[in-house]
Amino acid sequence: MRYDLDDLRLFLDIVAEGSITGGARRMHLSLPSASARVRSLEHHAGVALLIRGRRGVRPTPAGTTLARHARDVLALTARLEGAVASYTRSPTAPLTLLGGGSAMYRLVPQALVSFLRAHPDVDVTVSESRTPQTVRMLADGEADLGVVLDDEARDCGLDMEPLGDDSLVVVGQAGGILAGRDALTYNEVAEHPLVGLDADSSLRRWIEKNLGPHAPAVRYRTTVANLNILVALAAAGVGLAVVPRRAIDPSQPLDVCDLQDPWSRRHHLLAWGAKDRTSTATAALAEHLRHAALSEPASHSRQGEPGASEALPGKPPG
Repeated sequence: MRYDLDDLRLFLDIVAEGSITGGARRMHLSLPSASARVRSLEHHAGVALLIRGRRGVRPTPAGTTLARHARDVLALTARLEGAVASYTRSPTAPLTLLGGGSAMYRLVPQALVSFLRAHPDVDVTVSESRTPQTVRMLADGEADLGVVLDDEARDCGLDMEPLGDDSLVVVGQAGGILAGRDALTYNEVAEHPLVGLDADSSLRRWIEKNLGPHAPAVRYRTTVANLNILVALAAAGVGLAVVPRRAIDPSQPLDVCDLQDPWSRRHHLLAWGAKDRTSTATAALAEHLRHAALSEPASHSRQGEPGASEALPGKPPG
């Protein structure tokens, strides 16, 4: 036997009010309609549920039993609806953060750890992306924040602020080929066996773009997907590697030389997308990125040389 939930609610209201009229008023029904529904309920139950008198109604023993179970059924129904509704609510859209391979090495992970701990209700989608693609997605409103390179993001029309140094250096085994050298050109570096990042990595593609069509032939002993592995291979003497200075652990035994090529000197900028700039979550993520950039060690930096924590002069977007 099936009971309509609205009929059960009406019956409980009638019992609570002590009259069919009062129950009908609670359910916003007319008295004839409420009376008809009670008769239908009694018909389905096969027993009288109410004792009718001049001063109102009261439940029969069967009616008292029905009322007790009706309360349980309606309470369970409310819990069921609430549990299912939690999956149908539209969650807050995750923030989208883009950055190149260098930014993904230490800067972005450090910012994510602190941000996600501080904001458990906000999700972040992170993707590696070269600066031209990042700029396009930010301009099209497809991303909230991006870590971009200054030379590729100039005059793009986005709000940007300095974030930190990301200059490239060449590293090798301590006491090896680089011993006693302060600086090399990339052409000189390419005369020796190298270890490098995979061909589709954003950093490798950026280097090759700047080298142009007359780039020297390079012998890669191996290529890897991770800067940590790349630096470890160079430290072990497998080959020289061109990496961001900020990717080097100051405690790691390495010889480090500057690259004399102008394109090796670059800076990270924090770029804001064309989405709603009033988002407190986006502003909070930006602050965690700034803090992560400031807390990075100036790895193997020379005296008087800007470390990773020094930013270019500029005014953060309002």
